[in-house]
Amino acid sequence: MGSSKKNLKATKKFEKKHLKDVLDKRKAGAKLKQKLQIREKQKAKRAQDSEFIKGSKEGQDGAAVKKPAGKVKKVTEMSVDDFFQGGFEDIIDNKAKAGKLGKRKRGDTKEAEDEASEGSESEVSINGAPVASDSDDDESGDDDDDDAAGPGMSKEAMKGLAEKDPEFYKFLKENDPEALDFDENADLAEVDELSAGEEDSDSELPKKKRKKGNKAEEVAAQTNELTRSQVAAWRKAMTETKSLRATRQVVLAFRCAAHLNEADEEGQADQRRSINSPEVFNDILLLALKEVPLVMNHHLPVKESAAGKVYVQTEGKKFKTLSLLLKSYISSIMHLLSSLSDDGTITVTLLAIVEILPYLLSFKKLIKALAKSMVNLWAQAAGSHSSRVTAFRVIRRLVIIGDKGIRETVLKAVYQGLVQGCRVTNHNTLPGIDMMKFSAAGLWGIDQAVGYTTAFTFIRQLAIHLRNSIVNNKNNSFRMVYNWQFTHSLDFWARVLAEHCTPLKEAEAGKESQLRPLIYPLVQVTLGAMRLIPTSLYFPLRFHLVRSLLVLSQAADVYIPLASPLLEVLNSAEMKKPPKASTLKPLDFAVSYRAPKAYLRTRVYQDGIGDEVAELMSGFLYIWSKSISFPELALPVIIQLKRWLKQVSSKSSGNKNAKLVSQFSVLVQKLEANAKFIEEKRARVDFAPKHRSQVDAFLKDFDAAKTPLGAYVVAQAAARAERAKVLAEARKEDEKKRKEDEKAGLKGDDDVEEEEEDSEEDVDLAEEDDDDEEEGGEDDEDDE
Repeated sequence: MGSSKKNLKATKKFEKKHLKDVLDKRKAGAKLKQKLQIREKQKAKRAQDSEFIKGSKEGQDGAAVKKPAGKVKKVTEMSVDDFFQGGFEDIIDNKAKAGKLGKRKRGDTKEAEDEASEGSESEVSINGAPVASDSDDDESGDDDDDDAAGPGMSKEAMKGLAEKDPEFYKFLKENDPEALDFDENADLAEVDELSAGEEDSDSELPKKKRKKGNKAEEVAAQTNELTRSQVAAWRKAMTETKSLRATRQVVLAFRCAAHLNEADEEGQADQRRSINSPEVFNDILLLALKEVPLVMNHHLPVKESAAGKVYVQTEGKKFKTLSLLLKSYISSIMHLLSSLSDDGTITVTLLAIVEILPYLLSFKKLIKALAKSMVNLWAQAAGSHSSRVTAFRVIRRLVIIGDKGIRETVLKAVYQGLVQGCRVTNHNTLPGIDMMKFSAAGLWGIDQAVGYTTAFTFIRQLAIHLRNSIVNNKNNSFRMVYNWQFTHSLDFWARVLAEHCTPLKEAEAGKESQLRPLIYPLVQVTLGAMRLIPTSLYFPLRFHLVRSLLVLSQAADVYIPLASPLLEVLNSAEMKKPPKASTLKPLDFAVSYRAPKAYLRTRVYQDGIGDEVAELMSGFLYIWSKSISFPELALPVIIQLKRWLKQVSSKSSGNKNAKLVSQFSVLVQKLEANAKFIEEKRARVDFAPKHRSQVDAFLKDFDAAKTPLGAYVVAQAAARAERAKVLAEARKEDEKKRKEDEKAGLKGDDDVEEEEEDSEEDVDLAEEDDDDEEEGGEDDEDDE
């Protein structure tokens, strides 16, 4: 029993502390083994491709068919008959092969490949076909045959370029003299090598040039280790001569730095450069992020019009040459962003993307991936404020300079990111959600034609969700509407329309906003969502939606009937019946859309509902406090409030809540005073209601805060702001205390675990002592 109990404890201890790590190591080993197998297959395939291209096997087979194996005779060893029977052909062929040393021309290479393929068609299998580079995609397929040639640019190729395109040759001579250094292995256009990870051109230099370097550089070249001296040399070349060759090397090194974590896991097997110093890592990051956009702008200048549109010369050969370099650069940046945690580094990286955006407009797939990456960073609740703002700057720049297709793609990604970021709403995430709403609302006004189509589509989706929840009246169908994402979506569209449908902006544009027709469907969907479940359990959600419509009504100068939803709350059983006493904390309506059942029919919940209704009702009537029709607008509300006050003040059937009665009695007094104030002002006018312009100009320059109702609303808002400030400070103190208690609890748990481990060790030692005593007793018996 003792041994089995001991084994059970050891098993539980292993499961608790080591089982997860062991399983993770096994999974990591399996992944690594799979990657190694894939790599071996790729190496074997590349070897087959090289044999296929060289045509060595085919050339040997062709020679075997033409001539039997044997030693070719020299001219002096041949007889006259042998010479005239065809021996001279072998001699000529051997001389031609011996003369083809060095680099072949493209035409010769192509002919040799054709001959090799014709001589061995039966022996070449499907797997022997050459494999395209990983960096090739749909856009790179339009390059000329010159771009697909072998590595390096020879003197003959440069001479041909000077004859065919003298302007480009002159441009290279003035702006990039390094490109005219006829290095056999320096190819600026071969970005296939850049993306596929071939050997560095520095390691391919001739032996004479290698001997000129010092010993430290030779050791670094052998180990492919990146040094600060190399980075400094690249920096000098990029800043002084805007060298494309140095830019290519920097992009290669930057790609290795971006994938450094993966290289550490895989042992740096496929890395062109190994980075072992944090200083070198920092240097190459800063160099790539700051200098590469400047070099690109030097060779491909960006022209921007007064309307904000940008123009880049994309038809020339130079853009095709640099396009793959740009793709590799931006892909490395997106991969780097997923692993960065420092705010300063993230901000610098995002600013580099802003500078290079005009060059990426031709690549739709890359723009879509970039927009998704930026939206994820912008909608990240745990991210810092500075990084989120900089990510939104990239998004906004993309919407400004992009065409209609890009704008639609970015707007859809922004809305999806906003909805996903609103899934969890509390006091910690609420400021970030408000920031996303305010920043994203401005994007829909940049191109209102595209903004209207996207906004109409998403508002229609909300209406479909509401209709489905009404038609399919099942147990949980209402949850499609009653959640934080649906609530924040309605609030967001109200803010979008409130920002772009203001009379001031429409007057500046000289026409009505294209988004104004969306106000009516949005209001209908919002009012329908309010009344979907008219129970007191979801009064907080109703208050959120009313507050959204108040913002829209005030900004767009549109009347929305919001008095009836608020009067329905007052006429509910929750507000008419006397409440129960409770010791619960006041419900925070700002981060709640559903009240807990413990709050129903309690005094604290009734007081909270009364405060919300009084605030929203006074805010609704405050919007029209200067209107010439305010007395007629406020009359039904005053009548309903007086009737409700009479019912709840009854000693037999009232709610016995004196605070609530006094609060709404003051509101009724202010409404009556404001109605009297407007009646006195309009008694002096001399125009009829049919004079629309004069009706709209009534008290237009008068400050609404100076009206009787306005003064009351401003005072109440200041008091609420003060209470909210006190509550926020108390909440911070509670959070700080809770974290300290958690730390103390963790320390206590660790102490308890250590005591349990010590006691287990003591028990094990005691059992071992008992076993030793038993063995000693047996030995004594044997001796007797």
